[in-house]
Amino acid sequence: MLKTLRLSFSLKNTYRVNGILYSLKQIPFLKRLLPATLYRIRGLKFFANVLSVLWELVTIFLFKFLYFFTMICGVGLLYENAPASLSFLHILLFLTLVGSYMNTNVFNPTRDKYYAMILLRMNARSYTLVNYGYALLKTMVGFLPCTLLFGLRRGVPLWLCLLLPFCVAGAKLTVTAFSLRDYEKYGYVRNENKLQKYAWMLTGLLLALAYLPPALGYVLPTEASAVLFLIWIPAGLVSLRHVSNFRYYREFNQELLSQVVTQMDAMKKATKTVSEKAISTDASISSQKRGFEYLNELFIKRHRKILWKSALRIAQVCALLSCGVLLLMILRPGTRGEINEMVMTWLPYFAFIMYMINRGTGFTRALFMNCDHSLLTYSFYKQPGYVLKLFQIRLREIMKINAVPALVIGTGLVLILFVSGGTNNSLDYVVLLVSILSMSLFFSIHYLTVYYLLQPYTAGTEMKSGTYRIVMILTYIACYAMMNLRLPILVFGAACIAFCLLYSVIACVLVYKFAPKTFRLRT
Repeated sequence: MLKTLRLSFSLKNTYRVNGILYSLKQIPFLKRLLPATLYRIRGLKFFANVLSVLWELVTIFLFKFLYFFTMICGVGLLYENAPASLSFLHILLFLTLVGSYMNTNVFNPTRDKYYAMILLRMNARSYTLVNYGYALLKTMVGFLPCTLLFGLRRGVPLWLCLLLPFCVAGAKLTVTAFSLRDYEKYGYVRNENKLQKYAWMLTGLLLALAYLPPALGYVLPTEASAVLFLIWIPAGLVSLRHVSNFRYYREFNQELLSQVVTQMDAMKKATKTVSEKAISTDASISSQKRGFEYLNELFIKRHRKILWKSALRIAQVCALLSCGVLLLMILRPGTRGEINEMVMTWLPYFAFIMYMINRGTGFTRALFMNCDHSLLTYSFYKQPGYVLKLFQIRLREIMKINAVPALVIGTGLVLILFVSGGTNNSLDYVVLLVSILSMSLFFSIHYLTVYYLLQPYTAGTEMKSGTYRIVMILTYIACYAMMNLRLPILVFGAACIAFCLLYSVIACVLVYKFAPKTFRLRT
């Protein structure tokens, strides 16, 4: 078992280290400094190994902390009608049920499993059990400090906080044993990356049971939650015997991993097929414009489903939510004070909302897959003047698309602020609307600029840019951090507008100067 654990760690670590070294090679500033013999340098390999170990620690602790902080405690703070300890246990219980079948490790077909059991012919039973045991150990070790930190602060008994990680592991073991019995009886191999519609329906039901009752003030009593948690410990111990004695790990994994080799190709073909279906084939679509304006207008008309349909749906949902808040204040005037205070100080929160609803990623992906991956083979397409001109044309279009839901949100906030009691400074109304539009403008510029400067796709439409991923992650972190700010409308709104104007100028300069070199097909 120890030898199997060491070999599996070595294999997974090698795969991860090579990925880290490849990502370093893709960073523009490091690309020139790093030699072609990058994978032979011991110092860099040691550095990559350190990053690999740090990533393993992140998966054990940080992800669990974020899970508790956002999905359980963060959402739980919104439920003032339910006691903190009860809502904590209530939400965690139903999310544990979801995780028991959506995050199993055994039924997740990964490349390292394929390399180990199919290519290297490692003992399938030993490899599966060792890695599954390690995954359960990581779950318990990562959950324990989180249950103690967040549970004790919310009044959950210490003994229950100590047992919760074992309950979570027991739930996973029980579902795993049940799924393995399905294979023995019916030959059905469950793939957690391809859940059936019934599993998704069950997930929706469990999430609704997790979050809706606490919002209405109804939660399970501590005793009931404790019993429903604790039953998974004996259930897990019973299931552990079946998991250990399962005899068909080789056959099971061969069937599960049979699609790993073609999985990426299938995903590419599926993405391409979906993209092609979304393109209008109407031969009557034409344009009276010339040059790049002609190219852009044809692109927008033929991709209207991709570009405009989702933006209009988001705008409709935002309009309904705004009307719902307005109706709430009319029916329950006592809520106006709280809502007014939220609108006056929660404007930074909308930076994350605008980040979530912007269509920049879909727009740039459509640009590459259905336009740029062909045109980038021509040298004239990468001349500085043409690059900047087409950048400006495309920026205008994505600004129009993102402006629709932004205008609905901004108008809704202005009306909500007015109905909830208004403000002493009438300038707040103007800044509120303009700042929301500025956020929309920023994300339009940001995604298009990053696309031009770090063009992440290969000719086969596969994303291969570590720098692009880093920028996207940092963008998410910055927007998420904004949710914790509480600033007056004038302060944050004025700063937001000024930053957007400055960013626009910088983006145009960077695109004109660097895009002719960076806007190219990756190999």
